[in-house]
Amino acid sequence: MRKPFAITKTAWMLAAGLLLGPWASVRAEEPIPVVVTIPVLKDWAEQVGGTHVRVLSLISGLESEHSYSPKPSDLIALRKARVLLQVGIGLEVWVASLVKNSGNAGLLAVTTSDGIDLIHGNEAPAGTPPGHDERHPSGNPHVWLDPENAKIMIRRIAEAFSQVDPAHAGEYRRNEAAYVNRLNELQSELVERLRLVPERRIVVHHPAWPYFARRFGVTVVGEIVTQAGAEPSAHHIQELIAVIRREHVRVVVSEPQLNQKVPEVLARETGARVVVLTPLPGGLPGTATYLDMLRYNGLQLARALTQS
Repeated sequence: MRKPFAITKTAWMLAAGLLLGPWASVRAEEPIPVVVTIPVLKDWAEQVGGTHVRVLSLISGLESEHSYSPKPSDLIALRKARVLLQVGIGLEVWVASLVKNSGNAGLLAVTTSDGIDLIHGNEAPAGTPPGHDERHPSGNPHVWLDPENAKIMIRRIAEAFSQVDPAHAGEYRRNEAAYVNRLNELQSELVERLRLVPERRIVVHHPAWPYFARRFGVTVVGEIVTQAGAEPSAHHIQELIAVIRREHVRVVVSEPQLNQKVPEVLARETGARVVVLTPLPGGLPGTATYLDMLRYNGLQLARALTQS
């Protein structure tokens, strides 16, 4: 009588190897948990990291990055994170205590603004009241609104991912290069578009725009908010009205994250046009990514300056 055929453990493993081929040795990789402070860093992290990262932004795009109050869930996210991406330059004053309280000794905290040529208080726009230096003593932190600065920040992200995941360093570099090519094309388009606008003087809601203005040839002649979290005084509003009339300013730039009342008052008193731009991706419809946001801001500003 023939004995029943017995399949040993070794035979099962060999059979599985024949059926699955090379996939038998591939181990599913968990994406790197990455926490970022603002949405623009989330966009860049996903562009560079692709499927190898899982990114959480603490700010959604509708809050002010200056006055954000961390939630308990933010602390939990940082405890599980491998990489933290921040802008630095005093923008996220709330993040240091969050990192400390997370107790995550293995966290790689990256300041993406390292190496950027900063704009300081002595470059304040005309009509800005005294005390400008006190707001950003280390330099204005809204560096990402200049695409040249964005390229430096994206490089820092690629370097960080390559450090924690050297096996995919080549892929991170290729992703960085492909994205920068797209950014270069958009930058050239916007430079040319705004160059064709003869009058490019503006008043802005808060000092988020000096890097954008410097890159695209726009002149900021005044700011509504001169201190984060504070409303302008009646005296300052009257000064701005005088500046707008004297300098023949056509456009007041507001932001969706801020109170629209004062820009509307300025427009009503001077005949200037209010255009709402966003310094953060996701702040307005059609601005979900950095490239979308940059294109939206540039084209909307050019259109407002032309129509005014």
